[in-house]
Amino acid sequence: MLIITRKQGESLMVGDDIEIIVSRIDDGSVKIGIKAPKDISILRKELYEEVENENKEAINIDMSVLSNIKKK
Repeated sequence: MLIITRKQGESLMVGDDIEIIVSRIDDGSVKIGIKAPKDISILRKELYEEVENENKEAINIDMSVLSNIKKK
């Protein structure tokens, strides 16, 4: 993990095309801006983890339910 210090208005680059800007620092909270290509998905980690967990739950189905479906 890289630990880096930035002041308000400063930024850092991830690769050649993603820029993370420190927009504001208030009361222990940091507001950041992210400039990235539109084809790159940007999610808060807690939302990413929630979607990941729901996807894992979705594949855990009860196969016995399928036996109740009638063939036509």
